[in-house]
Amino acid sequence: MSSAGGPGPLLSVRAAVVLLFAALVGVTAGGLTWWTSRSSAAALLAAGGAAGATIALSDKVIG
Repeated sequence: MSSAGGPGPLLSVRAAVVLLFAALVGVTAGGLTWWTSRSSAAALLAAGGAAGATIALSDKVIG
């Protein structure tokens, strides 16, 4: 969408929204897991799983 004919945007608006939503859900899930268990490993696993599932779900819902 560059008027000068240069390269386009790095991410589409849709991709940015999906990734932002996944990051928000992942951070929330990781933070809540760490708050209850005080385990960094469990919090990282929960955050990664939640973010991955959110990407898959929101890709289908928003797309």
